[in-house]
Amino acid sequence: MMLQFARISETRNAYIAGKIIVSAFIAMAIISLFFTPYNVETINVDARLSAPSATHWFGTNHFGRDVFSMIMVGARASIMVAVLAVVGGMMIGVPLGLVAAGNKGFLDEILMRTSDIIFAFPALILAILITAVYGPGVMSAVIAIGVFNIPVFARLTRGAALPIWTRGYVMSARTAGKNSLQISIAHILPNIAPTLIVQGTVQFSLAVLAESALSYVGLGVQPPAPSWGRMLAESQTMIGFAPWLAIFPGLAIFLFVLGLNLIGDGLRKHLDPHHIKGTL
Repeated sequence: MMLQFARISETRNAYIAGKIIVSAFIAMAIISLFFTPYNVETINVDARLSAPSATHWFGTNHFGRDVFSMIMVGARASIMVAVLAVVGGMMIGVPLGLVAAGNKGFLDEILMRTSDIIFAFPALILAILITAVYGPGVMSAVIAIGVFNIPVFARLTRGAALPIWTRGYVMSARTAGKNSLQISIAHILPNIAPTLIVQGTVQFSLAVLAESALSYVGLGVQPPAPSWGRMLAESQTMIGFAPWLAIFPGLAIFLFVLGLNLIGDGLRKHLDPHHIKGTL
């Protein structure tokens, strides 16, 4: 019993820590809309490559731009891209998964094989294809990551929904004359919502990593707008004498993704029926 309560307390603490970390980054992104210690687009040659100090908390880069201010604005870019990509993928993938689960046969097979084809193209490859047509930028990153999320949510929704279609109350709803759409909305979706919420948190953290990777190779947020991934890319040749240029954006990515994963793990354990209620 003591071990069980210790695990519950540990899960609760991890979940709270995750919320604090993520909330801090969200607050930082919101504040950056109105205020940053320095203008992130201003070049200050006299202050270039300054080490962290009371004047510049995280130092400056090779253009004299304040790294802390750039991380604040970079948080805004990462969160915006991740939210749009995950929400977009969920809004398309979940309905497709519900349709596939409620209409076994040819339609189900078509949807799942299409998902397999999309899975064969990672977000980076999709981004390259999209940028070849529309050029690099935020929307190209959103589309690439969002398209990759569609089959993730479609397959998850289908897999979670199939067992529920065999439940007695679903059979009763069918007998009462409800069609597949009505049953999916009234009975299937509410029952699989916890699973989708947890997966959404996981995909959000993966989307942040994907956005950073795309920006790292020059396919995401474009200059002069700051991006954590591009800050890492620009620091490569200077890491020997200006390590703060890589350390702070790398820590920002690490901490934000860690916070999201802690929240996702806490939600999973809290929403899992096999765990004791009140875990959080």
